[in-house]
Formats: sequence, C-alpha cells, structure tokens
Amino acid sequence: MHDKKVVGFEIKVLSNLLKRAINKQITKNYGQELTGMQGMIIGYISHHSKERDIYQRDIETNFNIRRSSVTGILQTMEKNELLVRESVSHDARLKRLVLTDKAEKINKIIHQSITEVEDRLQQDLTEIELAQFFHTIEKIKKNISTENKGGKQND
Repeated sequence: MHDKKVVGFEIKVLSNLLKRAINKQITKNYGQELTGMQGMIIGYISHHSKERDIYQRDIETNFNIRRSSVTGILQTMEKNELLVRESVSHDARLKRLVLTDKAEKINKIIHQSITEVEDRLQQDLTEIELAQFFHTIEKIKKNISTENKGGKQND
C-alpha cells in the first residue's frame, strides 16, 4: 500500500462527512428526517422562485437528475406537503413548483443548520488558509470541468 493521498478520494470522504453533518444538524433542528436532495430542492425553489417560475425541468437541469428520478422526488415532496404544482395560464402542460408554508419554515431551518455546520468547518482556520483552500478548490474544479468539456480525454 502507498502513503500518497488521492485528491478524489479525500474529496469524496469529505463530501460524505459533510452530508452526514448537515443531515444530522437538520434532523436536530427540524426534528425529523429530510433527504438532502429534498432540502436542496427546497432551497433552490425558495431562492429562484423570487425571480421566476420554477418547473420540473429546472430541477432536472440544475441538479443533473433524470426526469424519472425528479418525478419521484417531487411526488414524495407533494405527499409530504412540501410543495404543490400549479398550472400556468400560458401552457397547460406546464406546472410550476410552489413551496408550501411548511417548506418555507424548513428552508429557514436548513439555512440555520448549514450556517452551524459551516461555522464548524471553518473553526481554527485562518483567513489565509481559507483563501488558499478556495484557490485550490477553484483550480481542481477547473481541471475537472476542462476534462468534462472536451479538454484532456482519458478514454
């Protein structure tokens, strides 16, 4: 076995730890389970619906999820009274996604939970360390997105 750290593996481990910490904090603050994806969809709709109507295709595109998966998630969210689908006058096929008051309250709890976890993430880090971290992350994101957009291909 070699001792060299692998960036992708470390990012995956950190991602898993972060998801668990946020879910634990949301459960602590909210009092029940809410899937991470439901929380992200609530946040997305809450933020973007102030500017324009949000539709299922927006969720599919922005979260890069298949239509069938999004349909199932949204049906569960409707059943749990987190959102409603409302018809729009200009196209009978379209249904805009509207959060319920329950979901808006949950969104506030999610923001509070994320802030609490973010504070824990940044504790004991200096401004210089944070700046270097964000600089490094941007380089890594650029490297991986260049590869995915037709740059270097490792087929």
